Amino acid sequence: MSIEFEKLTSTADREILVEFINEILVELDRLVEEVKAIRAENHNSSNQMHSDWLSLKDAAKYAGVSNNTFQTFRHMGLKVCEIEGIKRVSRKEIDNFLESHSY
Repeated sequence: MSIEFEKLTSTADREILVEFINEILVELDRLVEEVKAIRAENHNSSNQMHSDWLSLKDAAKYAGVSNNTFQTFRHMGLKVCEIEGIKRVSRKEIDNFLESHSY
């Protein structure tokens, strides 16, 4: 929809239009900030799940199994790296383990 600003006859019409445009701009700014926040949140989540090394909880999610099943995988030979009590599992190790136990 196109409105030719010059054709508006009264000052009141112009003031109403300007007020309406300002409200739209404020709402647009709010939406842009909301989208930025959502993108930042998604980026942070994405970075956590795309790391080469995963926590045991994230590794279980990556493998698509419960934490208990993931513990069973560890007992079956899945290699876990532990440094100063912090355990991490390589995505490659999970992929290789699942591949070697597939039939």
